[in-house]
Amino acid sequence: TCPQCHRSASLDQRGLRGFQRNRLLEAIVQRYQQGRVAAAAAKCQLCDRSPPEPAAVLCEQCEVLYCAACQLRCHPARGPFAKHRLVPPPGHPGAPGGGGGEAGGKGAGGGGRKVPTCAEHDLENYSMYCVSCRSPVCYQCLEEGRHAKHDVKALGAMWKQHKAQLSQALNGVSDKAKEAKEFLVQLKNLLQQIQENGLDYEACLVAQCDALVDALTRQKAKLLTKVTKEREHKLKVVWDQINHCTLKLRQSTGLMEYCLEVIKENDPSGFLQISDALIKRVQISQEQWVKGALEPKVSAEFDLTLDSEPLLQAIHQLDFIQMKFPVTVPPVPLLQLEKCCTRNNSVTLAWRMPPLSHNPVEGYILELDDGDGGQFREVYVGKETLCTIDGLHFNSTYNARVKAFNSSGVGPYSKTVVLQTSDVAWFSFDPSSAHRDIVLSNDNQTATCSSYDDRVVLGTAAFSKGVHYWELHVDRYDNHPDPAFGIARINVVKDMMLGKDDKAWAMYVDNNRSWFMHCNSHTNRTEGGVSKGATVGVLLDLNKHSLTFYINGQQQGPPAFENVEGVFMPALSLNRNVQVSLLQLSLSYP
Repeated sequence: TCPQCHRSASLDQRGLRGFQRNRLLEAIVQRYQQGRVAAAAAKCQLCDRSPPEPAAVLCEQCEVLYCAACQLRCHPARGPFAKHRLVPPPGHPGAPGGGGGEAGGKGAGGGGRKVPTCAEHDLENYSMYCVSCRSPVCYQCLEEGRHAKHDVKALGAMWKQHKAQLSQALNGVSDKAKEAKEFLVQLKNLLQQIQENGLDYEACLVAQCDALVDALTRQKAKLLTKVTKEREHKLKVVWDQINHCTLKLRQSTGLMEYCLEVIKENDPSGFLQISDALIKRVQISQEQWVKGALEPKVSAEFDLTLDSEPLLQAIHQLDFIQMKFPVTVPPVPLLQLEKCCTRNNSVTLAWRMPPLSHNPVEGYILELDDGDGGQFREVYVGKETLCTIDGLHFNSTYNARVKAFNSSGVGPYSKTVVLQTSDVAWFSFDPSSAHRDIVLSNDNQTATCSSYDDRVVLGTAAFSKGVHYWELHVDRYDNHPDPAFGIARINVVKDMMLGKDDKAWAMYVDNNRSWFMHCNSHTNRTEGGVSKGATVGVLLDLNKHSLTFYINGQQQGPPAFENVEGVFMPALSLNRNVQVSLLQLSLSYP
């Protein structure tokens, strides 16, 4: 009786010798034993050391064993040795024959194994496979023995068929083993995260409780106990899952390694002797990795949140809110009007959740209208309670509202707050977008250039509607240069005079006259130029979509451009002979 499976088998007169020998397992054991002996005997034949270093390669032409150092010194892969073939030494995995031998590679390998013969007919080799009995047979067994009327097939065909089945099943186990290894790494990382998150929660809890001094001391101990129990519970669940998964992985890995060794064997009869059972074992091993087995049973996050804002009289009822209250949609956020403000064409909004709010919040949605009383649109989604929106219209009124959301849904909107952007755009020259030859000073209010070529600098404000007027003062004017004043898109070319491309609209002027320029087209020559101390005004009327220029308070020529639409930035081009400063920005103009 087998002590493992408790199956009973009847013995004939041959006793235990009547059982079929597991020749495949014997061959694997013999091959590894021969490999160990041969690996111990294979030493370098050219080493000066005592004892010699183990051989790393064998030259088939020289029939000499070399260690790695001697091979590089005495047998380089060049010259007359370039065509020599270096192979692993006898007994080394991957060496020809797989067995040991004498120095020089002349020993007998493991490939000379005796061909197995039929257990009932000693002089006959196995040639067929009995499907009914699941055993290899010889031709005499078919003619005279008990297999005469059984279903038999060619031994080689059955060997290949079963080998393919085992390989296919083994691929599935290999994939699962790979997933299991990755899962173990995930679980170990989960342990680290649980430890870190647990410590973070403890630190947060201690800080909040210490702030409430004596009234929170007794409650602090209770809350710490809950965090610790939750962490220990999670750690225990993860450790149990690690141990269970490690055991399954060890079993699958051992089975996989054994199957790989079995597949390497070239004995069909021995292979078929155990292949059915082995295939079933592999399939059962694969079925053990059921769906969900490679998923953590717990999360690294702690579903515990402490709110330190409740009133002191409710301190003895303080608890982790997820454990005490059902999760519903968040309440209405409260806009903090004292923190809401506008600057130029930017608005900043702040909000918070009301005190005694027990529902968790995963994030907020901030909505803003278009400045003309149109529909609201989402401008921010996230966890922050402070948000700044840039690039709005000047002299416009915007309505804003916010709502919170969590896993249960989206809460109601807050009250609407009305924000008015600045009437006048306060801006300076923008160093981040200016050409590298531009030199800025006076808090970016003054610009000049280090090059004799014209270079462009933009303002920090952008206009899309309304009426805007600004003036620039010519601080220095030498050698009659042609500075250009106007507006441009953000992507204007900055290494040539303003107005030479289709992204800028400008007036360039010398000491006697001026021209308007766009797309390198010069129009409306007008008498009157600039000098040191002159003032140049720029009027951008986006209500009428026109651009007009002034010199020393007087309009310079007709309106320079019409039908200007889009987003524009103040712009200036100059060279090293000119220095210009921003003078004023105003709603009034000449």
